[in-house]
Amino acid sequence: MSDAHAVPTACENCETPLQGHYCHACGQSAHNPVRSFAHAVEEVFESFWHLDGRIFRTLRDLLVPGRLANAYLAGKRVRYIPPLRLFVVLSLLTFFVAKLAVHIDGGTTADDAPGQNAAQVRGNFQQARTPEEVEALRSRLIAGLVQGRDRMPDIPGARAGFDASIVVIDKQAQQRLAELGKPGTAAPEAAFAASEDDASLGKQTPFESPMPGFANRWVDRQIHKINENVPRLQQDPQRLANVFFTAVPSTLFVLVPLFALLLRVFYLLAGRGYLEHLVVALYSHAFLLLDLLVILLLMLLGRAMAPLGGWPGAIIGLVQLGLFLWMPVYLLIMQQRVYRQFWLVTLVKYSIIGWVYFVFVTLVAALLVANSMANL
Repeated sequence: MSDAHAVPTACENCETPLQGHYCHACGQSAHNPVRSFAHAVEEVFESFWHLDGRIFRTLRDLLVPGRLANAYLAGKRVRYIPPLRLFVVLSLLTFFVAKLAVHIDGGTTADDAPGQNAAQVRGNFQQARTPEEVEALRSRLIAGLVQGRDRMPDIPGARAGFDASIVVIDKQAQQRLAELGKPGTAAPEAAFAASEDDASLGKQTPFESPMPGFANRWVDRQIHKINENVPRLQQDPQRLANVFFTAVPSTLFVLVPLFALLLRVFYLLAGRGYLEHLVVALYSHAFLLLDLLVILLLMLLGRAMAPLGGWPGAIIGLVQLGLFLWMPVYLLIMQQRVYRQFWLVTLVKYSIIGWVYFVFVTLVAALLVANSMANL
């Protein structure tokens, strides 16, 4: 009768003769977990504690500027989570928490127009019994719409839906005033101060630019989608935040290699290849994500502690401010410790890299907001 716990003489994966408990060719364990319950339990706990230890060590050393990047570039890799895996996990986790922590409402009450349809607004005006009540209701509704319009991104056509709602409210107010026996008066002209771009897009004027025709047509389709989605955004602004935070992790895969390219250009004589700069970029962004994750968790904590009064929120706010201020300082110290140049040289390069990268981030963020609005 064969012993189910006997150790095989050759690796079951690659058939290489075994000289210990692990195959020296492929690394697979000589113990088969499906043949021994004890080995199965041992493998589960070993994998868990091994991974857990690597996570703690990685996050601990990530908190010290430059320590993790220097250790990884020096060849000490087995103790840490690989930079790409760490970046992916933190980005997904951070923006998942962001969708829970960041809440955007229309800043309106139950009587405000942005969250209502035309029939509901008409019903509100029908409840007004005097011309003064009609005027007050119209002013309140239009003021909310004007405020919402002003908060919209400066993207051509993004505010057209607000202007259309203002026109509807003004007409319904004038109709109710006529029913009450008072001649209707138009709303202030400032409420209808739509931009020329918004007015032209309301007429579906094709988008034109020096770009190729297919690019113009694509932009035109995006603008058309944005115009169609503005009413939905008025009713549920949180949808835009959710779509935005969902798209950010994939967008970072473009920004991180770009940041590594900037490091490669400004540290051309540092003797490091692009992939080494990419490691620095990944760990830099991993820290920023970790810092942002803590800020978001503190936001959730502050919301939960709100019933206790104002002092917990004040303390949490100060901690969040400190974490925000620590971000650029951390990156500066990390850059100096990794590339080991004089502080003045590092500060000049850091400032230029930061300015160029900020321009790209702003551009990408604007495109991401527009794309999110078009795909609500």
